[in-house]
Amino acid sequence: MTRPHDMGGRYGDGPVVPEPEEERFHADWHRRALAVTLASGAHGKWNIDVSRHARERLAPMDYARFSYYEKWMAALADLLAETGLVSRAELAGELPEPQEMAGSTLRAEKVAAVLAAGGPATRPSDIRPAFQPGDAVTTRRIAANLLVEGGHTRLPRYAAGARGHILRYHGTHILPDSSAHSLGDAAEPLYAVVFPAAELWAHPEHPGDEVVLDLWQSYLVPA
Repeated sequence: MTRPHDMGGRYGDGPVVPEPEEERFHADWHRRALAVTLASGAHGKWNIDVSRHARERLAPMDYARFSYYEKWMAALADLLAETGLVSRAELAGELPEPQEMAGSTLRAEKVAAVLAAGGPATRPSDIRPAFQPGDAVTTRRIAANLLVEGGHTRLPRYAAGARGHILRYHGTHILPDSSAHSLGDAAEPLYAVVFPAAELWAHPEHPGDEVVLDLWQSYLVPA
């Protein structure tokens, strides 16, 4: 995450103001945006990493001015067109609405079961864990995706080159840097890593705070 969306710890964007759970939707169309995104994903044309990267690929000016669900809708439109589920002419209303895809349409009565089942990202791997809880580690200094230039990654820029320690080993999980670009699962060990706030930022408001990040083994080196 090295472009406009990598906002962690950046100055000038204002505070993060938590909202009550019941206020997650501020307009009726927000509910529809979530529903359409989930229903479209049920066709199996992309995974969560691909969808995250689609939002990251929005033009910087659009990303800065769009609201949360506007980002979702803009990225979804790109995915629908790129995967051939819907043509750009159909999106523009220049052609009749596409026919229902009976074999993969997510029906309302199946939504609860689908969401409850989830999409586990654990995968078997021959890569053995290099670290144990308590081990001191440092994140690599290059936060960018090393497989695809400008590609998706889950190593935030503010944590690049930071020293922390392993809190927990999660098992082996799909590597987003590969999965987001259809390069395979490339599963590897995933860890919860603890960082002191003072290690991440030069002037943290609360130096004694800690930040826990889930990071893949290829992001880490022994400290």
